[in-house]
Amino acid sequence: MERAAKKEAVEALKGTFQSTGVAVVAHYSGLTVAQMQTLRMQMKQAGASVKVSKNRLAKIALEGTDVASIGSLLKGPTVIATSNDPVAAPKIAVEFAKANDKFVILGGAMGTTVLNPDAVKALASLPSLDELRAKLIGLLVAPATKIAQLSTAPAAKLARVVQAYASKGEAA
Repeated sequence: MERAAKKEAVEALKGTFQSTGVAVVAHYSGLTVAQMQTLRMQMKQAGASVKVSKNRLAKIALEGTDVASIGSLLKGPTVIATSNDPVAAPKIAVEFAKANDKFVILGGAMGTTVLNPDAVKALASLPSLDELRAKLIGLLVAPATKIAQLSTAPAAKLARVVQAYASKGEAA
């Protein structure tokens, strides 16, 4: 790799690391090209990305970023998954690791917080940002729905009582 290409790669990685919300580091030794393509596709669908780069270049790019703590994990054949959503990259990485035993999660970082493999798994078990928004909207809409039900209930009960008297009067 030429010096200019290395410089360009470092700048691209630095931009990725500065804008990411979470980064997950994993070993991928032994995975086939098809499996790596599957991982990339799943990450892309979830709004995350996967980077494979030289560890030395990645360590240089990490300097001065919030996720600089993952530099110590970059040993051997590593892949770095990043996403702005704090749950997307860990969730896909953990699901992929369950299906492929050669994909081993080493740890990660969320902002300046260092994550060990168990913390990455715990983060993956949380609901995504979209799921949380949906739950919040559901909680906000529920009281209005209950108020509407309560306001129509007395009228419906009154109508049933009037209908009962009417049918009783017809029978007599």
